[in-house]
Amino acid sequence: MPDPKTLEIFPNPAPRRDYVIEHTHHEFTSMCPITGHPDFASITVRYVADKACVELKSLKLYFHAYRNEGIFFEAVTNRICDDLGAVLKPRRLAVISEWKARGGFTSRVTAEWAPKPGRRR
Repeated sequence: MPDPKTLEIFPNPAPRRDYVIEHTHHEFTSMCPITGHPDFASITVRYVADKACVELKSLKLYFHAYRNEGIFFEAVTNRICDDLGAVLKPRRLAVISEWKARGGFTSRVTAEWAPKPGRRR
């Protein structure tokens, strides 16, 4: 299972401003938990940082750790969102996965994370 501890962060260079950071990884792979066949996706992480930003090499290594994981589209998208939300504690976060066609279907899954009211950052 991918370990969120591999995600490295660095200080937000403009913490007083809301600005959108968007990273897209075009070569995400995981495995179908039923057939064992590979699934291919583009994963977009879109967030407004609070105190921290994610370092890209660590994000890439975190994503690559899913290569041999048997996991459904919905589960992987939500797990990435939860892990990044817990590590970054951003003002806003969305993770969008766009899955390549299989059986005539393409799929897009969007998971959103926001701090809970009253949550201390």
